[in-house]
Order: sequence, then structure tokens, then C-alpha cells
Amino acid sequence: MNIILRRVYTHDAEPAGIRVLVDRLWPRGISKSAALWDVWLKDIAPSDNLRKWFAHDEAKWPEFKERYFAELDAAPAVVGQMLTILRQNPTVILLYAAKATEINNAVALKEYLKKMDV
Repeated sequence: MNIILRRVYTHDAEPAGIRVLVDRLWPRGISKSAALWDVWLKDIAPSDNLRKWFAHDEAKWPEFKERYFAELDAAPAVVGQMLTILRQNPTVILLYAAKATEINNAVALKEYLKKMDV
């Protein structure tokens, strides 16, 4: 399983693979006609309450991941969609809009999926 993380705004030398937007909100400044992703799995993103609570605060990162993983555990249908995408594609690019590249939902989602050993 090859999972690559990219900001949705980065377009330089994109690797080949299916591009999955994993944010609940549509990225600012991108029109629907300019969207460069294949799938939008907005339901795999953290809940609005969790996203607002976290606010990319590094001190909250460990607890954010715990809460997010619990949300994912409680959503087998959408996790199943992601697992299907992973099984059908050799490379999956998870796209996110956050400026924080080390602490965001895509980073946490990749960790969650790697633990599942797809």
C-alpha cells in the first residue's frame, strides 16, 4: 500500500495515483472546474466538532488522533470505501487543505490505515 500525502494546493510533479480529497470542507479558492482529485471522501474527515476543537494545536495532536480514530472505528462504511480504493489502486494520494503538514487529518488517517495493514 503506497499512500502519499499532498496539500490540495500543491501541483508540482504530482505522482501517478488516484487522488482522494479527505477534508470535510471544500478547499478555499478552488473552483469545482479546477478540482484535481478523483474522489471526495468528505465523510472520512473528522467531525466538525473535532476539527474545531483541534484547530491544529500541536498540544492536542495525540488526543486528536485518539478521538479521530474512534470516529473512524464508528464509521465502517466510509472506512470500507477507503479500503476499497486502497485495494484497487497501487498508489493513493490523500489530499488535504491544512497549512500544517505534520499535524492534520490526512497524516492521522494514513497512520490509521497503515495500522489496518491493508
